[in-house]
Amino acid sequence: MNRIKVGDRIQLLDELTSGIVVSVSATDLKFRTPEGFVLEVAQRSVVKLPADETAFLANSDFSTAIKDSDIKPSGGRNPGRRHKYQPPMEVDLHIEKLVPSVKGLNTMDILNYQLEAARGQLEFALVKKIQRIVFIHGVGQGVLKEELRTLFRRYEGLEVSDADPRIYGMGATEVYVTQVGFR
Repeated sequence: MNRIKVGDRIQLLDELTSGIVVSVSATDLKFRTPEGFVLEVAQRSVVKLPADETAFLANSDFSTAIKDSDIKPSGGRNPGRRHKYQPPMEVDLHIEKLVPSVKGLNTMDILNYQLEAARGQLEFALVKKIQRIVFIHGVGQGVLKEELRTLFRRYEGLEVSDADPRIYGMGATEVYVTQVGFR
């Protein structure tokens, strides 16, 4: 059997998301997408790509082959349907993660920068059909959290809630996309 290891190129079976493996556990793996996001998935939901094929992912015949093949997603309550238990895309909105230096930025500049980063990442997730996004904002005084919720209300088809406190503490908000095409 051809085992997946760190550094291998992989692609998800049920969508055109691909990347390079950064860590492997017994049943799951984490990989970095070309956009720089690290996603965690079950090993059974990916296919290892040939290392010598540089244009493999862009080959439309491959995406057609995946859609037309007998390969079916495994596990889950309904394998053909995405659900809330997929690993989320995580967006850390702490300002030190977004800019190299906060020197010269006032609190309003910082808030605007964080909101613009959140909007950009949400738009990216919608385009890439990522269904769960966790925005890590910290606890603080709750200003960013409330501004994020105001931002998310401008979009149709989003369920917004506090993220799992066992994983993120009290400083994160989860967005679940319920638009047509995601369910």
